[in-house]
Amino acid sequence: MNKEIAEKKLYSLLSLAQKAGMLKSGEFACETAFKAREVKLVIVCEDASDNTKKKFSQKAFFYERPYYVFGSKAGLAASLGKENRATCVITEQGFASKIEQLLKTYGQDEGKEDA
Repeated sequence: MNKEIAEKKLYSLLSLAQKAGMLKSGEFACETAFKAREVKLVIVCEDASDNTKKKFSQKAFFYERPYYVFGSKAGLAASLGKENRATCVITEQGFASKIEQLLKTYGQDEGKEDA
C-alpha cells in the first residue's frame, strides 16, 4: 500500500473514532483515560517531545497496551479538528484493532518502553 494512501486512511479512521467518542486526545485526556483503564491503543506523534514519547511509552508498557509513534502533530490536529495534539488513545477495541492493522500495513512497528 502506498505510504500516502495509508496515512490518509489512518487519519480518516482517527477522525471517525473521534466523532464516535472512541478517541481521547491531548496529554491530560489521555492520562485520564489510562487511569480509568479505558485505553486500548496509544499513538504519539513523531514530532512530539522526547519527554512525551517516554511518558506514554512507559504508561503503555505498564498497562500492557500497544504503543505506536506515527504522523505529525499538525496532521493529527487537523484530522481531529483540534489544535496542538501530540498524543491520542483509542478507547474501543474494534477501532483499536483496525487502526493497529493499518499502522502495521503502513510499516510502523509497535514501540518499546524507553528505559
